[in-house]
Amino acid sequence: MSSANPNGDGKAPKADDSAQSQRPPEHPPASEPAAASEGEPGPQAPLTVVGIGASAGGLAAFEAFFSAIPQDLPTGMAFVLVQHLAPDHKSVLTDLVRRYTRMEVQEVEDGVSIRPDCAYIIPPGLDMALFNGKLHLLEPSAPRGLRLPIDFFFRSLADDQHERAICVVLSGTGSDGTLGARAIKGEGGLVMVQSPTTAAYDGMPRSVIATGLADLVLPPGEMPERLMAYLTHAFGKRPVAESPAVKSEDALTKICLLLRDATRHDFSQYKQSTLVRRIERRMALQQIDRQHDYVRYLQREPGETQALFRDLLIGVTSFFRDPEAFAVLQAEVIPRLFAAKPAGSTLRVWVCGCSSGEEAYSIAILVQEHLDALQPPLQVQIFATDVDAQAIGRARTGAYPASIAADVSPERLKRFFTLDEEAGVYRIQRVIRDLLVFSEQDLIRDPPFSRIDLISCRNLLIYLNGDLQRKLIPLFHYALNPHGVLFLGSSESIGDALTRFTPLDRKWKLYGRLETSDIPAPLGDPATLARPDMETLPSGPAAPQAPDADLRAVTQGALLQHFSAAGLLINAKGDISYIHGRTGLYLEPAAGTASMNVFQMAREGLQRPLTTALQRAVARQDSAEALGLKVKTNGDFTRIDLFIHPVRRSRRTDASDTRAERYLIVFQEASAADPETLPAGGEDARAPADPQRDRRIAELEQELRAKEEYLQTTLEEMETSNEELKSTNEEMQSVNEELQSTNEELETSKEELQSVNEELSTVNAELQQKVADLSRANDDMNNLLAGTGVATLFVDDQLRISRFTPAMTQIIKLIPSDIGRPVGDLVSNLVDYTDLVDDIEGVLRTLATREKAVQTQDGTWFLMRIGPYRTLANVIEGAVMTFVDISSRKHMEEELRSARAIAEGVVDAVREPLVVLDPDTVIVSANRSFYRHFQVTERETLGKPLCDLGSGQWNVPALRALLGKLAQPGASFDDYRIEHDFPRLGRRVMQLNARRLPPIGGQSGAILLAFEDLTQRVHADMDAPSEPDSTPDSTPSHGGAHDRADE
Repeated sequence: MSSANPNGDGKAPKADDSAQSQRPPEHPPASEPAAASEGEPGPQAPLTVVGIGASAGGLAAFEAFFSAIPQDLPTGMAFVLVQHLAPDHKSVLTDLVRRYTRMEVQEVEDGVSIRPDCAYIIPPGLDMALFNGKLHLLEPSAPRGLRLPIDFFFRSLADDQHERAICVVLSGTGSDGTLGARAIKGEGGLVMVQSPTTAAYDGMPRSVIATGLADLVLPPGEMPERLMAYLTHAFGKRPVAESPAVKSEDALTKICLLLRDATRHDFSQYKQSTLVRRIERRMALQQIDRQHDYVRYLQREPGETQALFRDLLIGVTSFFRDPEAFAVLQAEVIPRLFAAKPAGSTLRVWVCGCSSGEEAYSIAILVQEHLDALQPPLQVQIFATDVDAQAIGRARTGAYPASIAADVSPERLKRFFTLDEEAGVYRIQRVIRDLLVFSEQDLIRDPPFSRIDLISCRNLLIYLNGDLQRKLIPLFHYALNPHGVLFLGSSESIGDALTRFTPLDRKWKLYGRLETSDIPAPLGDPATLARPDMETLPSGPAAPQAPDADLRAVTQGALLQHFSAAGLLINAKGDISYIHGRTGLYLEPAAGTASMNVFQMAREGLQRPLTTALQRAVARQDSAEALGLKVKTNGDFTRIDLFIHPVRRSRRTDASDTRAERYLIVFQEASAADPETLPAGGEDARAPADPQRDRRIAELEQELRAKEEYLQTTLEEMETSNEELKSTNEEMQSVNEELQSTNEELETSKEELQSVNEELSTVNAELQQKVADLSRANDDMNNLLAGTGVATLFVDDQLRISRFTPAMTQIIKLIPSDIGRPVGDLVSNLVDYTDLVDDIEGVLRTLATREKAVQTQDGTWFLMRIGPYRTLANVIEGAVMTFVDISSRKHMEEELRSARAIAEGVVDAVREPLVVLDPDTVIVSANRSFYRHFQVTERETLGKPLCDLGSGQWNVPALRALLGKLAQPGASFDDYRIEHDFPRLGRRVMQLNARRLPPIGGQSGAILLAFEDLTQRVHADMDAPSEPDSTPDSTPSHGGAHDRADE
């Protein structure tokens, strides 16, 4: 069975020899998700955190990913971006990601709480972990070049979010993210990987894909859609219930049947909760709601059956998982096991559910470290088994991603691993690999190993139901030697098997074997287990047995336990079908591919007579025996007797066939007779004495002694040559160690350079983006300046030309090669203007803008404006000059001045007094006739309201009303008379005429007011005789308005 998954603890990787502390791999859900409508997460659903890891080439992947997220639809997810960034370079990743999405994007601050529909960016030079929904920043413990920030965050994500954890691995070199993906997959989370063909650098994606952990391999642009669909089916709503629970169990039974038919492995004895959770996860990935629909999908898609099989195996592990547990194993258990072994014996270890081999290699490293200090060394055999053939294949290669540096100390990496630079992996060295034998084994169905000193079965039992756990614990007890040790996972226990094991360390689940008379209950007939009765899922209570049958079974078991010999049931080829009793004294697993053939497992001294006796029994179809055999066990020879009996079935379809199908081999200790008088075995053991035969035996024995002496001499010569070879080998080994040390230094330097190169690649990508932005901004500015047609010149603080627009060449004779030349060296087309350099220096000195009107030689007028050139940091780095064409305005001003002069001449030539009022009746100007007639000066007149002149003679309500009505251009009033005693003039009668002038230059039109003195005419009319029929004077246009100002 595959080992259970590890879980990262979210702590900084330590420089010691172990991985991070792992908690139990299976947890209850973080919270029960609320129901949601189709297509979107429910409003009360817990927040889903998506960790995204990238390195070199990640910017393009980020752009494709975030551009594909719907901008007008809430996702209910928080995105945390972890990228390899240079610690001494200010990152602009936050600004770049903001361009691709409308969601809030921020660089992480320590302790920030994550919110949905937000993106969080890791700061440079720090590690980041998620704990209780908050992001925490930590100083990295590993040196630059060995940091794995993506693994660090992914592990904390798995630990905090459990099955809701989602990780996305994008473009990058190396293998960062692989161990973190293992942790997330072990929690039942989702692992998405960028397809290598779309990645700029495919090292990180390929590393995760090679582990078989990737659930989805997609281009970044397709990931958001699949993410939202997964969330909807996995957490947005519960799978649709198909009426009663019986139907759900029926679907589960069918799924187990399909798995058994496709893989030959039975999952009916898995914990139902684990089984259902893994099935629902696959249903969410395939967007299937009903279990019966998923059954049909499995029937149509054989590949999905294999994917479900791999998910159920949970093939996740790591080196030195639970470091404190391995520390106890190293300090207390392994020395105890070696101390109990006699010289020349073999220490045997069995790692059940080894998955891809990390745990088995971890134990092998601890054993080898103890062996190096042991004299003389013992032989060691470590059997590592698993039901997953793919995992066993990976374990046999002994190649692991470079990210294992987070779990294995630098000393052990240097000593027991070799870095394959081309493949980017660490390979286990031969000294460790030779200790292990990997084989495919179903712990439930296949026979166990025997005479084992240490069994490691960690995080496997938690996935099996209670009945199977209670059967496996006695099986482990049977397989262990009298002083053997059982090593379980931190969340497992031996249950009620306290008569079989005693705790050695309760916290880390180390148990010592106790002697007991209990017989281990068999797991079942292998043929039956291969095709289980699926109708028993879920299993019901066992049928009661008759009391007599119980007593008979107990009696038979006790007799077999205390009085029966060890035996085997084999076929004619020697394949073992059944083992009875303790056979460890006679059989042992052979190195290499695991085999259950008795000839390959026979100990030294037993194989040849066993072969001969079996051949005789098969040929004669009768019993055969071999007596007094010397069998080597634990360094000593033991005398045994061997008996073989044919076993025939009681029922046969062919009565004429009397040949046996099975043969029973029985081992017994030899009798206490003098071993030297016993023959080698066989039927001649009881032959009478013969003198001639005795002489022949003596001759043969003398010849044998001579050959033994010759052989001994040859062996001594070989030992001498071997010592010389050892000396040469030691010298070569010393040279090799020096070369290896140099190579390791080069590897360390290369790792550091590779890390720096990845950081530089990220910085380079950001700089390229900046260059593109600056180029775009430069193009915009050039088009803006060219489009406005404004002549512009830029100079630096040394008055050297840095840039100019095409229109500038009309004012100063410039060509592109003039950039960099002092502005004072150039020839301009300006007339009577030689202060350009002085004006620029004045602006740089005072920082005040200067404006002047200048004229070119062709008569064009420009408004020259010189101002300081300020950077975004408010630093003055030169000056900028603009020249705006004001020729039209100049011409208009000249025309206005000419017209004004003409108008003023006309006004001054008129004999009647005239004044010009603004809209507020303030006097703007007056002609000479006004000053002369009313005997006032300009000082007394200009700038004053008309009503305030003199003694208030013009302050007449009717006049003010008439002037107020002149709002529209062209409005007027005529012949308004006013009579008043004027200072210096006496009493006068004045007639007023007014016109509203049109507006000029955007200003409101002025009022032209003319005065006519009618005093003499009025007096003349009064002196003339009146005529009865004469008509009055003409009436003013405003109803004959006539006022006496003094009334």
